[in-house]
Amino acid sequence: MLTVLRNSWPLLLGIMLLMVGNGMQGTLLGIRGNIEEINTFHMSVVMSAYFGGFLLGSRIAPELIRSVGHVRVFAALGSLISAVLILYAAAPHWIIWAMMRVVIGFSFCGVYITAESWLNAASSNETRGQAMSAYMIMQMIGIIAAQLLMNVGDPAGYLLFVIPSVLVSLAFTPILLAATPAPKFETTQRMSFRQLFDASPLGCVGIFLMGGVYSALFGMASVWGTRAGLSVSEISAFVAAIYVGGLLFQYPIGWVSDRMDRRVLILALSAAGAVAMAAVVLGNPSYAWLLAAAVIIGGIANPIYSLLLAYTNDFLDNSDMAAASAGLLFINGLGAISGPIVTGWLMDVTGDGGFFLYIGVLMAALAVYASWRMTRRPAPTVEQTGAFAVLSPTAGVLAVETALEAAQEDAQDVA
Repeated sequence: MLTVLRNSWPLLLGIMLLMVGNGMQGTLLGIRGNIEEINTFHMSVVMSAYFGGFLLGSRIAPELIRSVGHVRVFAALGSLISAVLILYAAAPHWIIWAMMRVVIGFSFCGVYITAESWLNAASSNETRGQAMSAYMIMQMIGIIAAQLLMNVGDPAGYLLFVIPSVLVSLAFTPILLAATPAPKFETTQRMSFRQLFDASPLGCVGIFLMGGVYSALFGMASVWGTRAGLSVSEISAFVAAIYVGGLLFQYPIGWVSDRMDRRVLILALSAAGAVAMAAVVLGNPSYAWLLAAAVIIGGIANPIYSLLLAYTNDFLDNSDMAAASAGLLFINGLGAISGPIVTGWLMDVTGDGGFFLYIGVLMAALAVYASWRMTRRPAPTVEQTGAFAVLSPTAGVLAVETALEAAQEDAQDVA
């Protein structure tokens, strides 16, 4: 890992700064929307628009990179991100924000793909898995750090919009000045959804459901916090707790998953998540319990996402891995678009608890489906499975593909 940090620190630093900027804008808009008296449903549309743009970017950005090159796409999309982050405060209307969120989602998708390509090119075959692990860690650290910065200014002013814009602009400096040359980019072959579903029904359904969970957590946590009357510091701590849980639980859950039927672990974790969310909805939790619930759901949702990818990978040939990764991320994106909108509607219908209710229902649905799938076919033996790879829902296709390939190679080396 030290070798990876020494060789790739400019790229990893740039990625962390990008995630600080992205993490700040999501939390900040939820709080500023309340100040501007934008209703919950309109804010849910704004939050959903980011995932629509991200999904669009996953289809278009690779072609742009292939046509004009990494550097031009990187610089152009980075400029768009910085501009939009500033313009949010100048045009506080939900329709304008929604259009801006489409642009910024598209841009971040393209930037992630480009950065992942560079990081992949900067790594050797021996260090590629470690590099992607460091990439995931930096992403989560960036989002956690973003929540700390939420407390340095007034969300009703301009400073908190300027800070992420500046940080995103600075993020491109270490990446563009890194000695690593721009890599050759190849468009990933696509696997049909029918083929993907035939390979792993649980993987496809689970990834769709987890897309909804992640987008609700990433997009609607601050909207819920403002409705619940939390202060800026309390909202930022709540959001940070979600990612602290994800960072802490990934590795121990991954270690366990390599030694048992992954479906049992998916069932147990999703059921635990559903129970935790039910306790929040049905109880009258203190703020301390809300923080604990945030750590629990973050510590469950992120590893389940990685588990589902690893489980699907267990039924694929190495040659199909890249195509399957692209298909799974597209399914995840479809689920993510619906997450904020359904959450916003539920909060209007049922009250603030609709935020936790939505996440709990999706977790319960995954637990039920996983238990049913366990009756449909036997699990692969531990010797037949690949290794668990730490992955984040914010990662692009290349990162997922590379991390899964590295995990597969590690598993074969151990065997």
